[in-house]
Amino acid sequence: MVRHNNQLPENLPQLQNLIKRDPESYKEEFLQQHQHYKSTLEVFRLTPNKFNKSLDEIVIFLAQVAHCYPTVLESFPQEIIDVLQTYNTVLDNEMRLTFSKALIQLRNKSLLEPTVLLSLFFQLLRCQDKNLRQFVETHIIADIKNINSKQKNTKINTTLQNFMFSMLKDSNARAAKMSADIMIELYKKNIWNDAKTVNVLATGCFAKTTKVMVACLKFFVGTGVEEGKSGGDDSDSDSEPNIKDIIMANRVNKKSKKRERQLVKAKQLLAKSKKKSSKAPGFNFSALHLIHDPQGFAEKLFKQLEKNNDRFEIKLLALDVISRLIGLHNLFLLNFYPYLQRFLQPHQREVTKLLQFVAQASHELVPPDILESVLKTLANNFVTERNSADVMAIGLNAIREICTRCPLVMNADLLQDLAQYKHYRERSVMMAARSLIGIFKSTIPELLHKKDRGRPTEATVALQVPQYGQVSSNDFIPGAEVLLDEKSDETRQISEIGVESDESGDEWIDVSHSSDDESDDGDDDSNSDANNDSHGAANDTIVTSSESGHETLALFNQDIKSNIPCNDTNNERTGDKEGSKNDTINECVESKANDVDVKSQKRKKVDRTLKKAERRTEKMKKKAESKLIKKETTGMSAEKKEKASLISTERLLTDEDFMRIDMALAKQQVTYAKRGEKRTHPNDNERGDFVKLTDIENIYKKRKHDKQARIESVKSGQEGREKFGYKDGRQNPLCSKTNREKQKTKAFQMLKHKVRGKVKRSFKEKQIALRNHLLKQKRMK
Repeated sequence: MVRHNNQLPENLPQLQNLIKRDPESYKEEFLQQHQHYKSTLEVFRLTPNKFNKSLDEIVIFLAQVAHCYPTVLESFPQEIIDVLQTYNTVLDNEMRLTFSKALIQLRNKSLLEPTVLLSLFFQLLRCQDKNLRQFVETHIIADIKNINSKQKNTKINTTLQNFMFSMLKDSNARAAKMSADIMIELYKKNIWNDAKTVNVLATGCFAKTTKVMVACLKFFVGTGVEEGKSGGDDSDSDSEPNIKDIIMANRVNKKSKKRERQLVKAKQLLAKSKKKSSKAPGFNFSALHLIHDPQGFAEKLFKQLEKNNDRFEIKLLALDVISRLIGLHNLFLLNFYPYLQRFLQPHQREVTKLLQFVAQASHELVPPDILESVLKTLANNFVTERNSADVMAIGLNAIREICTRCPLVMNADLLQDLAQYKHYRERSVMMAARSLIGIFKSTIPELLHKKDRGRPTEATVALQVPQYGQVSSNDFIPGAEVLLDEKSDETRQISEIGVESDESGDEWIDVSHSSDDESDDGDDDSNSDANNDSHGAANDTIVTSSESGHETLALFNQDIKSNIPCNDTNNERTGDKEGSKNDTINECVESKANDVDVKSQKRKKVDRTLKKAERRTEKMKKKAESKLIKKETTGMSAEKKEKASLISTERLLTDEDFMRIDMALAKQQVTYAKRGEKRTHPNDNERGDFVKLTDIENIYKKRKHDKQARIESVKSGQEGREKFGYKDGRQNPLCSKTNREKQKTKAFQMLKHKVRGKVKRSFKEKQIALRNHLLKQKRMK
């Protein structure tokens, strides 16, 4: 059947639409276009470097309707692949992109295997076409994502992964870099997040191509993800409008459709930002956990770092990965610390990152003598008064982060020297030193000076000095004993004990048993003790010693009283004798004065002896009470352990139980705290996986505010304040104003002639006026 006035062969989009609706009815037109395609393709092979518009349109047409005639177009995909493989570097950029789009459409219709298309696309990477490379990369990621959308297709994934892993070792740098980028992107999208992908990317860290090596190192550091997130947040915050300003502008300005669209868009952006802020943050599992041989990987990476002469930025990336591996897996790489020690100078470029790497590579199993030299280098190079306050604060922060992960590296002399900076004139140094003291208060308080240890709590009394290689593990949940008695909550008991100890006002018990008498005497005023009622034996000894002191005081008083009348009688006897009355009076006065001096000296001696006795009794009291407290704490700790193990083994704990346990553990930290003083549960000694750079660069100082912050602070200070300027004192605001009041609102140009008349003329102005007057008179003559 021949159709007259048939325009379908010239209108391919209309024919494509009709074929998809009814393939059988329009098969004749399709075959006609297919013949046209073959002839056009033969012509194109003669000049493949030129753009052919007819071939471009008909190839897209055939790709769109290929699923309607699969038998006729069975060889169509292979023909396009042959053209791309033969003329890939010679083809025009637009024709190459058209052929690639046609193959992607055939792949989406499941008319082409994914591995065939992948191998072809990696061959096309040799072409000098950046747009094609980006297009191909986007398609590969989307295709693999679609394959694993419903469930992971293990068979296809294994085939594709083997191909991608082989391309990572390809001699072509672009192909290797794209394979690395695709695997990293698929890992971020949780599609290929298995250990096989991670370990293949670990081999990419030793690639000869610098771009591939840097991409793999950034993957393990995680900077790509963080930079992408931060960049997205910044762009959102920059594009997020001030909705009040836009509403006001739309209300005041001239109404237009453009401003209405801007208002709608602003409201959408505001709703989007609120929705994003309400979402819970998502955390990705670190790829460093999935490495099969972290020790070997770190050693090879460090060896490559020493051998290669790369740029400083690449060295920083490698050092970051090595330090993360050491800290995360508790590895032993003892040459790493002397290597970093060479760069620990205040003038070194990116020195804060190097300090971060030292802290990240510290853990409990590193021998303390290895890190001790690093700690001394930090103290000598950074924490000296010849440096600025910021440098000193950064050095103290780095020492604190190292000691958080490896507290045994610090010795008592160095710690006490660094603790002296807690009274430094600069706030940043003072706060850094106090944070270092706070770390050792909750880990090894014995290294601190007695005055820096603070008041002992239940948690610090029960602390034991850690030993190298010692692993503390519990077979029970710490703090679970509070659940044994539901009615008498131990957390309430702890708070009551803390209140009683605050109200009692007694002196606190020294647990450290320091033998320094002067420090003991000096610290009596600042420290407070626990209740004395529970320590009967100690109180008995104290009472007897104090009673003996009072008895000695009474004896001294009796002697003094007995001496006074004896002297009086002697004076009377001397007065009975013959002689002058004046001499006897003078002698009596002198003898009484001498008696008064003797009495005062004896009283001073008595006071001294009493004070010494009181000091001895206080020391004896402290020793006795400390022994009793140690016995009680050990007994209580053993009893608590039994209760906690009983609960941990015989009961399933709920979320409410764990909340009660956390509250009890937190209250143990503040059992003997002063009333009104709020202290949170100290988590400083809890080591995270990685060290944050902000922990080292955290300098306590008043930052400079930007203009918007200054304006907000000024406006907040103006709230509730009377308006500045002229105050209208009229009782009736509707009545008229006087002329004098109206002058305050007029422009100065309207009033300057009146103001000028009231001011006296200067001498020069008088001279000018006189001269003008004389000239005028002369002209008139």
